[in-house]
Amino acid sequence: MSNWTAADVPDLSGQTFVVTGANSGLGYEATRVFARKGATVVMACRSVDRGERAAAEIREAERLDGDPLDVRECDLADLDSVASFAEGFLADYDALHVLCNNAGVMAIPRSETADGFETQFGVNHLGHFALTGRLLDRVVATPGETRVVTHSSGAHQGGEIDFADINHEESYGKWEAYGQSKLANLLFAYELQRRLSAAGVEDTISAACHPGYADTSLQARGPKEEGSTVKLYAMRAMNAVLGQSAEMGALPLIFAATEPGVDGGAYVGPGGLFDMRGHPEPQRSSDRSYDTDRAERLWALSEEMTGVTYDFDAIAEAAKPGADAAPGDASDEAASGAD
Repeated sequence: MSNWTAADVPDLSGQTFVVTGANSGLGYEATRVFARKGATVVMACRSVDRGERAAAEIREAERLDGDPLDVRECDLADLDSVASFAEGFLADYDALHVLCNNAGVMAIPRSETADGFETQFGVNHLGHFALTGRLLDRVVATPGETRVVTHSSGAHQGGEIDFADINHEESYGKWEAYGQSKLANLLFAYELQRRLSAAGVEDTISAACHPGYADTSLQARGPKEEGSTVKLYAMRAMNAVLGQSAEMGALPLIFAATEPGVDGGAYVGPGGLFDMRGHPEPQRSSDRSYDTDRAERLWALSEEMTGVTYDFDAIAEAAKPGADAAPGDASDEAASGAD
């Protein structure tokens, strides 16, 4: 597996994927590969206009047969938008083979989502937590092996979940907040696998991945929002020297989503220098990310904050052969917000 590339992806004809943040960076590259291999890809994008432009580029570059790309609005910084996306998807699609929780923001000045959450935690973790909860019944009801893949980062290594100040209202450091959100991604991915296993769901797995250091537009958003030209050029210089291409950075996500034999609870990343570049391989994340007490506490808090609860009895029923998953099976209470 040391030289695994997109050419090793099996045929995906007949499969449906959802990719958040599919209009740029790693999500864009993953979408290209999934569509090239025959999958229908629902591109969940904050901006439909940017999503449509990206879809047009992919259609032209890949010379796709038919139109396997479906661009839909999904703003992870707005739980109402997440709910609307899920409702529309469930109405229009009978199957979901792979959900790629990819979109994210990194090291930006403090701001809040539409629901009052600190943006990095709200987008990177809570938005995906809510989206997965709303779609999970459809994932497990889809025949064959299905997957939920959540994108983390090597920055999780320095992350900590500050339960006393989860929205960083008392003290905010952009990198500390980013590390918290990326650790939350892993705690969620592993806890989801534990709960699926406990419910007896065998054909759906939850896995995680990280891209290493990939040269994408993600790094530029923080300096742009700060209005710092110096930081922006410094980041671009670092990307040029240290970063691998977005095509390579997307491989761990593509591997975790498609490679046969990926285990539930797997963590996939680049196997080269300092795990920052190279071809994908299974790895081990930080000891903190496997802390079950921390994961259970985060799960309960995430349900409270989003108003989306996971009913694993219903999920187990949906996994049985011949079961029908009704739209909106996840319990939907009013989101509590940050206060």
